[in-house]
Amino acid sequence: MAQLARTSLPDQVFRRLVADVISGRYAAGERLPAQRALASELGVNMASVREGVKRLEQLRLVDTRHGDGMRVRDWRAQGGLDVLVHAVAQGGALDPALAREVLEAHRLLLAEAAALAAARRSPEQAELLARLAREIAAAPGDEAAQGLDFAFMATTIEAARNLAFSLIANSIRDVYLQRLEPFRAIVTRRAELDYGAVASAIGERDAEGARAAMIHLAGVQEQRLLEAMA
Repeated sequence: MAQLARTSLPDQVFRRLVADVISGRYAAGERLPAQRALASELGVNMASVREGVKRLEQLRLVDTRHGDGMRVRDWRAQGGLDVLVHAVAQGGALDPALAREVLEAHRLLLAEAAALAAARRSPEQAELLARLAREIAAAPGDEAAQGLDFAFMATTIEAARNLAFSLIANSIRDVYLQRLEPFRAIVTRRAELDYGAVASAIGERDAEGARAAMIHLAGVQEQRLLEAMA
């Protein structure tokens, strides 16, 4: 294992260890090397290793027990949504298989959020969604449209007034925000993306119409991203 450059050492140690656990280099139930051995292997001080391991424990990727060292946990069975950011983007590149699963979950969440938003939205939220839909259609470029898409989906979830949906969306959003350019495919060819149908159904308090319109919109975006990743 190559030593780490001496910049942001605790963060680099953490990222390296996360990648090793998620990639299976260290299998579930296996002991991690002792902290002193990790410090020597990575060429960093013990304080950096301790901080990196502490963050692994916070993600529930390892258990540290007195007399038993650090054992890797089964992150697929025991991890939380906060592991998604690291799992989807192993080594800086999107993992296509896991990205597909995240996109599927995101599509279903948005569809149900749109249905709830139709029943629970405020007049101001309905007006904002209609305005954002118009601005996306008229956006001068994909980067601007991507920012507006983010605002549109965030407003839809906020209008659903469901805390669990919001917290799940926050974890998925972290994946999105850290990989903006690869996700930009979702807003290409905007004439084919009917944000207006979603906004209109939510504005009219048509829950079924909102769900159907969002399933279609998010489905088209999902397919475009998968094509771009292929």
